[in-house]
Amino acid sequence: MTTVMKTSVAVTLLLIFNLAPLYAQTDRTTQISIDRTSLKHVFEDSIRLLAMQHSLRIGLQEKTRHELGGRFFPDYKRSVHMPHQWGDGDSGLTNYGGHPGQGAASGFIWVQRDPSAPPSFVANRAYLHSRLRGMAFATGYSLQFEIGPFSEASIGNVGLRPETAGWVDHVMTPIGGLAIMMGEDLLDRFVVTRIEHRTDSVVLRAMSRMLLNPARATANVAAVQAPWYRADRPLRHIVVP
Repeated sequence: MTTVMKTSVAVTLLLIFNLAPLYAQTDRTTQISIDRTSLKHVFEDSIRLLAMQHSLRIGLQEKTRHELGGRFFPDYKRSVHMPHQWGDGDSGLTNYGGHPGQGAASGFIWVQRDPSAPPSFVANRAYLHSRLRGMAFATGYSLQFEIGPFSEASIGNVGLRPETAGWVDHVMTPIGGLAIMMGEDLLDRFVVTRIEHRTDSVVLRAMSRMLLNPARATANVAAVQAPWYRADRPLRHIVVP
């Protein structure tokens, strides 16, 4: 396949995101009565997150746009192989910040669709197990993002050169993602809620939620929610003492 094929894949992802249904608020609030995780909604949210990520890659990375040329399937096949090193040539910020952030966002996608998952930090087994399930999902999401059919390997041919494939993303994305998820949960419970109860400004409340919980905010956007959304506490209905 030529550049047209690769560009078509990218455009399809963009359309999936832009034409996504806008009824997620109902889905999230009525799911409380369901005793199992809604895999349908997890899949839909994941597709939107994937589209957002690839849109940013194509829009901001010249090297990704350059690799849209060539034959799709032969180049994709050559890009998928077992890494032989730890690093992949990316910066430390990308490997130890960006990819763990992806792990946290995809982990929150699972957590927010899991009716048994506490919405924020609680010192019990139910909380820990819910975040571990989120990490397990983030591991699968990361594998797809790295080498799946809609991945860095297929869109941009990351891995075509051996020095661009490493173990770092496969390890740091889920493990670092779990750490960020739990860190954001702690901030949400002990810092964000304190700010919310000290001001009646919805702007300050919304900003604190987004700035101190960026991965959760990203997962909210993927679910077609406002980035400051919380299922357990509406932004405007918090009583200030």
